[in-house]
Amino acid sequence: MRYTLAFATLATSAAAVGNAIIKNQCTSPIYAWSVSSTVGSQQTIAPAGNFSEAFHRDATTGGIALKITRVADGLYNGSPQQIFSYSLDGATVWYDLSTAFGEPFAGSKITVTQEGSRSIEWPTGSNPGGSQVKAGVSEKDVVFTACA
Repeated sequence: MRYTLAFATLATSAAAVGNAIIKNQCTSPIYAWSVSSTVGSQQTIAPAGNFSEAFHRDATTGGIALKITRVADGLYNGSPQQIFSYSLDGATVWYDLSTAFGEPFAGSKITVTQEGSRSIEWPTGSNPGGSQVKAGVSEKDVVFTACA
């Protein structure tokens, strides 16, 4: 009987986790990879399309980096990368925004939002300075929007 109750509690907790979502409002496709101790396959996100993954934790790295480029295979050819990262910590999800090898969305507004939490906004696609790390509720989605 206790085993059943424990299993039911675990299942309820797992169902309550939110998602990391990438929305493409640009006029051309963007490309994304989910990176932790392993690298996921390339996801092509068409204009007006999105990519979503449930928040999860990597046992080795702890956090997950969703690496986004404006060119196919950009993760492997030195293209500028937008990095939307998150780390699941119980009831809290920490999220941030950074770049590597340049600024793929320079000249375009990008945002990371969660309903009821603090947002990250780069009005010109460049880091405006200051800390980009925010925290929210792990049960709610966190959304990166390209060309907002």
